[in-house]
Amino acid sequence: MFEAGDIREWRGHDVVDPQGHRIGVLESVYVDTGTDRPSFATVTVGLPTRRRLVFVPLTGATVGPGYLRVVHDKNAVKKAPAIDVDGELPAEDEPKVFAHYELDYMPGVGGERRLARR
Repeated sequence: MFEAGDIREWRGHDVVDPQGHRIGVLESVYVDTGTDRPSFATVTVGLPTRRRLVFVPLTGATVGPGYLRVVHDKNAVKKAPAIDVDGELPAEDEPKVFAHYELDYMPGVGGERRLARR
């Protein structure tokens, strides 16, 4: 796994599923605000006139020469909650991202967000 600080080196590389099918291009990494460790990536998908960023968990992800391999199937990732390519994830939509992948969601102790973009 790569560290959040290394995102500049990986941004723009392909994101592939376990079978090697290309999902899209790595745009950014969101860290867990409780641990400051990489938690989710956003992947640019769609046609040039309809691009959007979808979220995919980084748990179990590996890197290879020029790609990031995630553990989730291409179809599941493409159906994940999305934002516009120049948008931000609203705080109230964070639980939907976790729920899509059947992951537990718990906001910070003071109700703060779980995800922060790096």
